Amino acid sequence: MELTLHSTPSLLLRLLLFIAISTFSDCYDPLDPNGNITITFDILQYTPDGYQARVSIRNYQQYRHVDEPGWKLGWRWADDEVILSMSGAFATQQGNCSDNFKYQQTPHSCERNPTIMDLMPDAWPENMSEECCRGGVLAAWAINPNMSFSSFEIEVANLGANYTAHPPGNLTFKDPGPGYTCGLLEDADPSVSWDVGGRRQVRVKRTWKSTCTYSSFVANKLPACCVSLSTFYSPIVTPCPNCSCGCRDADPTTLSCIREDFSLSNSDLDNNLNVVQCTDNMCPIRVHWHIKNNYMTYWRIKLTVSNYNYKRNYSNWNLLVQHPAFNQSATVYSFNSKLLPSNGFSDIDEVALFWGIDFYNSELLNVDENKLGSVTTDILLEKNLDIFTFRNGWAFPRRIYFNGENCVMSPPDNFPMLPNNSFKLKSIYHHFPLLLVIHLTLTNLLGWF
Repeated sequence: MELTLHSTPSLLLRLLLFIAISTFSDCYDPLDPNGNITITFDILQYTPDGYQARVSIRNYQQYRHVDEPGWKLGWRWADDEVILSMSGAFATQQGNCSDNFKYQQTPHSCERNPTIMDLMPDAWPENMSEECCRGGVLAAWAINPNMSFSSFEIEVANLGANYTAHPPGNLTFKDPGPGYTCGLLEDADPSVSWDVGGRRQVRVKRTWKSTCTYSSFVANKLPACCVSLSTFYSPIVTPCPNCSCGCRDADPTTLSCIREDFSLSNSDLDNNLNVVQCTDNMCPIRVHWHIKNNYMTYWRIKLTVSNYNYKRNYSNWNLLVQHPAFNQSATVYSFNSKLLPSNGFSDIDEVALFWGIDFYNSELLNVDENKLGSVTTDILLEKNLDIFTFRNGWAFPRRIYFNGENCVMSPPDNFPMLPNNSFKLKSIYHHFPLLLVIHLTLTNLLGWF
């Protein structure tokens, strides 16, 4: 077929628009539009050939946290800087410091592109600094803001006399894999702290600041979770879509499967392979939403999160659920919960954040030969009678995230359906939803006695 000249720009424009929309949807999260990791370099004081600085990492993401083995921060020095000393963190490589013999002490790192990692909580006290040493773990801002930040201090040297300090470039942040894109470190208003019992403000000499945003497109990872659905009024269970998180091995007798994330390097494979139970969806995590009961003004929901990994536990897990009923009253029995702002993306849907209770179900254990590791809770969801309907999917969630990753869901036309073919008489069939409500309500009320 001959392609005319006037159709070429149109085709190219459509292609570019498709790429832009796809990339935007992967980079922009409407449930947390302002979430980011903020990196701050505060110069505390200048030295004869460098400066002393405090580097702070703050997680302003509402529900995405940085889990073990923790964050990695990297940059490229603008000149010939070296890290003379460091507290609260460490550079993974010392590099070649043979040219820096003028110092009484051997520099901590002479790498042009250092990679920094956090110290563990049991580090030697002399190696610690304020707000450091959490093993690289950063809590989500909405769950535990007091544990969502970390910092360390460095002494930068080898800039010579009469120097001008320049911010490092090529800033990178990993958790520990890729996914974050960081902007340039730029001048910002100097940070201030309080002294003399909060009566005196003290400013640092200079502040550079950058923000890092997460993108599933950049992370290039397979999905980590999927959602299945069921209800008391239908024998049909909507399972996770096939191959939601990859496809299983061809051998049906395989008891466990190896699922390799796209983002892993060969050196990381031994520690980061997800060995999961073989299923049709091959997901490490499955979230099941079951409608247990229908009351006059409430739904009773059972929410279960199951871990199909053989090797991995999930500490401090969290679950984000978008559902129209969360703009009403909800009662959660076995999880912590918090309602997040809708940020204007929906007029009726609200977003609830769930996470485990300390020392009870805050750790989602891995599967073993006997049973799955799982956590579960019941939820009472109040119906909004102004918009309530028995149409397909009203009582089911719109979207679910596990640890900040969007879970794969079946389309609404695959959700469990009402049994609307039970009556053939038109008049009865016309009033079937009302009869079903009365029947179910009486059944539940009688069951209470």
